[in-house]
Amino acid sequence: MIDEAAMLLLNSTSMNLLNSTLAVILSLFPHWMIKPFAKPYVAGESIAEVITHVHALNVLGFSATIDILGEHVKTTTEATAITKSYLDIMSAIFQNGLNSNISIKPTHIGLDINYDTARDNLFTLLSKANEIQSFVRIDMEDSPYTDAAIKLYLEACMKYTNVGLVIQSYLHRSSDDISRLKGEKFNVRICKGIYKEAESIAFQSKAKINENYIKLVQSILSNGGYVAIATHDLNLINELEDWIIKNEIAPDRFEFQVLFGVPMSGRLQALLAKGYSVRQYVPFGEEWHDYSIRRLKENPKIISYVLKNMFKKN
Repeated sequence: MIDEAAMLLLNSTSMNLLNSTLAVILSLFPHWMIKPFAKPYVAGESIAEVITHVHALNVLGFSATIDILGEHVKTTTEATAITKSYLDIMSAIFQNGLNSNISIKPTHIGLDINYDTARDNLFTLLSKANEIQSFVRIDMEDSPYTDAAIKLYLEACMKYTNVGLVIQSYLHRSSDDISRLKGEKFNVRICKGIYKEAESIAFQSKAKINENYIKLVQSILSNGGYVAIATHDLNLINELEDWIIKNEIAPDRFEFQVLFGVPMSGRLQALLAKGYSVRQYVPFGEEWHDYSIRRLKENPKIISYVLKNMFKKN
């Protein structure tokens, strides 16, 4: 006979396989069928909706960073419109007294058009952020844009102090980039990286990516910089927290970051209770579909949660 523990494991494995299969199938469905599954990950389509979600997070003790979904705009008109939307978001953050900043993708504000367009729009956002004492994070996209993103950051640092960068631990080059950029004024989010990159430029194994992740965070903190530890990997969080405590790193030198809507088994509340800053990355906008499919593939368990809520009796 199959004992109870084995049966539970079998059921769990079967459910995980079913969820993963459904996540792939859902990508083929019309948008209206995807929306209930996307809702946990996306804070609406309008500025008013995202502001409401950020306020709710603030009440719970979390800070936020707001991202407009989308990238790779092809015209200056589109880039200008996205920049204007970010300006409106910052005004709403200020007017509502929210603990939030913004994260922008360089190609979303014009980098595919030309470098100058992205730089000018970035500086417009930084000027507004400086006016309201806020902050702008330059997100990192796939490897063809890495050099340009770093150049934008370095050029911005010559004029502004309220700007940060993102470095991805799966890229081989990241250690050298950190060595070049590190210092007391360096403000960086470390993430693993989500884009498909060649083995020649990126680590492929989870173990290597995690090993590099830890080294990068430790290097930044050991050299006076500020780091946003952006991961849902509980083992990574635990290991880095232990190192931070052992090395007596002040809580104002780092923060933990996670994506809006991703379950963390109570770990975020535990971090808050210890006095650490925890920031949620809150995406919103009309370009929610592809982002949501990616999140569902990464965390297919959410499909079970949604289905249960859809069909449970009142």
